Amino acid sequence: MKVILLEDVKSLGKKGDVVKVSDGYARNMLLPKKLCVEATDKNMNELKARKAKEERKAAETKAAAEALAEEIGKGQLLMTLKVGEGGKAFGAISAKEIADAAQTQIGLELDKKKFQLDGSIKELGDYEVKVRLHPEVTALLKLKVVKE
Repeated sequence: MKVILLEDVKSLGKKGDVVKVSDGYARNMLLPKKLCVEATDKNMNELKARKAKEERKAAETKAAAEALAEEIGKGQLLMTLKVGEGGKAFGAISAKEIADAAQTQIGLELDKKKFQLDGSIKELGDYEVKVRLHPEVTALLKLKVVKE
């Protein structure tokens, strides 16, 4: 019997897969637990429509992330760092501070968890911070650190 999985089943496959199983396994195990539906023409068409909808939604999400990445690339943040004699910094600039500065200076609300810092920012100068917006989209945010 061919069935469409409604949830991930460890030994069979992932949600949305069409698999062939024995009649008894489908009737006694999968169908009562609502892990699958029979692969009729109606259910197959619903599956295709659902997959098409998910693909459209994923494409829209990626397009929105690309637009945001372009907007991030245009801006530059100016941050201050308290520095003592000899250029020794007091503290460091964190991802949370960068996110707060992005909101106040360029009006973008970014999640601090999306920043990929290559270590802490403890020196004056220019930096490019990677911002991971989507699994396939990464933006570069220009950051200029000056003396307070």
